[in-house]
Amino acid sequence: MTTGSPPRAIQPVSTVFAAQPPTPLVIGMGDALPAVSQVGGKAATLARLAAEGLPVPGWCVVTPAAFVASLGPAATAALAQAITPDAAAVALAGLALAPQVAAALHAALGRVAADGAVLAVRSSAVEEDSAGHSFAGQLESYLDVAPEDVARRVVDVWRSGFAPRVYAYRAERGLAGPPTAPAVLIQRMVSATAAGVAFSADAVSGRRGVAVVAAVAGRGDALVSGAQSGDVWQVDRSGAILARTLHDPAQPVLGDAQVQAVAALARRCAALLGRPQDIEWAWAGDRLYLLQSRPITTLTDLPDPDGVQTLWDNSNIVESYGGTTTPLTYSFARRAYEEVYQEFCRILGVPRPVIQAHQPVFANMIGLIRGRIYYNLLNWYRVLALLPGFKANRRFMEQMMGVKEPLPDSVAAGLAQTTWQQRLADRFYLARTVLGLIVSFARLDGAKRRFYVRLDAALGPDRPDLSDRRADELVAYYHTLDSQLLHHWDAPLLNDFFAMIFYGVLARLTVAWCGDAEGTLQNDLLSGEGGMISAEPAARVRALAELAARAEVGQPGLVALLETGSRRQIESAMAALPMLTAAYQGYLNRFGERCLNELKLESATLHDDPLPLLRAVGRLARQRLLDPAALPAARQPQLRAKAEARVAAALAGKPLRRSSFAWVLRNARRHVRDRENLRFERTRVFGRARQIFRELGLRFYAAGLLDDPAEVFYLEVDEVCGVVEGTATCADLRGLAALRRAEWARYAALPAPAARFATLGMVHQGNRFQAERPAAPATM
Repeated sequence: MTTGSPPRAIQPVSTVFAAQPPTPLVIGMGDALPAVSQVGGKAATLARLAAEGLPVPGWCVVTPAAFVASLGPAATAALAQAITPDAAAVALAGLALAPQVAAALHAALGRVAADGAVLAVRSSAVEEDSAGHSFAGQLESYLDVAPEDVARRVVDVWRSGFAPRVYAYRAERGLAGPPTAPAVLIQRMVSATAAGVAFSADAVSGRRGVAVVAAVAGRGDALVSGAQSGDVWQVDRSGAILARTLHDPAQPVLGDAQVQAVAALARRCAALLGRPQDIEWAWAGDRLYLLQSRPITTLTDLPDPDGVQTLWDNSNIVESYGGTTTPLTYSFARRAYEEVYQEFCRILGVPRPVIQAHQPVFANMIGLIRGRIYYNLLNWYRVLALLPGFKANRRFMEQMMGVKEPLPDSVAAGLAQTTWQQRLADRFYLARTVLGLIVSFARLDGAKRRFYVRLDAALGPDRPDLSDRRADELVAYYHTLDSQLLHHWDAPLLNDFFAMIFYGVLARLTVAWCGDAEGTLQNDLLSGEGGMISAEPAARVRALAELAARAEVGQPGLVALLETGSRRQIESAMAALPMLTAAYQGYLNRFGERCLNELKLESATLHDDPLPLLRAVGRLARQRLLDPAALPAARQPQLRAKAEARVAAALAGKPLRRSSFAWVLRNARRHVRDRENLRFERTRVFGRARQIFRELGLRFYAAGLLDDPAEVFYLEVDEVCGVVEGTATCADLRGLAALRRAEWARYAALPAPAARFATLGMVHQGNRFQAERPAAPATM
């Protein structure tokens, strides 16, 4: 083995070789490095590793060109049409080495086995030992072949490439066409004292950091064929032996140093070839030889159990981003989460160096799994762990987010401060943060007023007409909104935090002081709160229906038109009704961005298609015509009154508790109400972003960059802006959008991932996105 500097990564053997002159009949040591197309994957890999200094026994290769020269033109043509093994056998009936092939082989064997050493004769097909198809065991191999018998065994290996089992293997894997002739690798046999196989990664468990070595005494062919199991060791990246399974613990086949050397050889092959390797090796005395190396083909379907665990949950967020979500929406939302929660921590007094150290956490608050948005839940807890009072606050956060399964205490313990120094610092930050919270709480109403002023200044009173703006003007407008709003989202953040705290405290008090065994009393107390903007759309629709019902008297057929007519027909009819038209336009100006999945930029809003609104007005107007007593004002829910009576009874005669409970309830109601109203303002911001990007889609379509304006939703925000500003790494927007559309179509056809699941290591490798949890412990 070679030692010294770490191995340098090289390109896969299928891509490193330049175009070659006509293929020689036989290639041997010292010749130019052969291409896979000349000698097959097995031989090309060994030639490459030998050139890198690895201990490969002497070898030569009989190429497929020698096969063609030996078979002759007529038989070659017949074989090319042989779609069955019987037809192939007929074409190969007279196969023998051509004289020029026999001469070239004799010369090569004189260099490999001048001393008469016995040889191994094995196949090396072009498709063999590839990343996708190993062909292991499909073609014949021959060991202990005397030099004078090599020619006969070369022909036998050629014939085995067209055996029935090869045709069956190809059919099972969807490989088109008949087999092709393999190259034949000829190697010196090693007088092995021990031999076996080794995997640079554990192909069974998926652990990339654990090499597996299996060995038997003498030659390893019995182990490779499965006739013997051998001794087995697991070796970590440092070379430490983690586990051993020995047939005779008193007499292991290998010593620890030999095991470590084999594991290091497997890892060196993997480093040089760029992917995990399955090698065959042999010890001859104190010298280690590499006999074969091929990719491990099973790892692509396995996650790495040693990888970091990520916990994904779509509770609550699925209400805003149901189903698949396009790349534009995800990239926009991801940036929004990153910016606003960094601002949140700054407001609450988390030191800037701490925020900067947790930048990867803020950048990954949400993830995209099969086109669907999920909370990266552990990162939410990590952000919360930056604040004092983590243990209590995480329960409140779980309630507000609607998380159905709380974080296990064992996992939470790894996120919270644990050392005495950390606890001392936590107390210091607690005092500072509590003071900051008191100040923020006192100033919150003013902060909300300033936020509304800033929002109205940025968005304006009416929806602007952007149809005449150039693409660069639209991008500049987007950046202006980003700087004015995303970086100044303080009031909604603080209000959400206080809503979380007061809601959590209220829930605890209803259980502790009011005997709320069901855990629902706090929700009943919060129901029916006035001043919520979410009640306004329904009231406006009722008012529109009342106007339409009255107008039906002077304009018969209006209600029927609202129920079944086209948008153009309805708006034409309403043009003669100024009060109804004004109320309708007022609704669109106020709530035109409302729709199902209203935070998804690709969703069609009422501005795009107001027919759902007009149909709702028509249905209610019809009810009003059929029953003049219809359309009563919304009734105050009775739940609230019953809940208040229950609290009053539970706290009777306890004035201190009653006043404390009333203060908590008052603040919970106020902040939950304001939270809902501020979320409507978020809808306005997303609506303006939607308008900007829809216009950019039209500009790209007009410029011939996209086949459809709607394809803009299959680009990311930075890609859209980058094409305009000159920072894009891919200017082929049409190709990029088509690629993603095809990928999203596949996602839509697949079963949706579970509502909550864990992944290990690389998220999109081997993880199944199902509810069951990985069995292996994870590093948090």
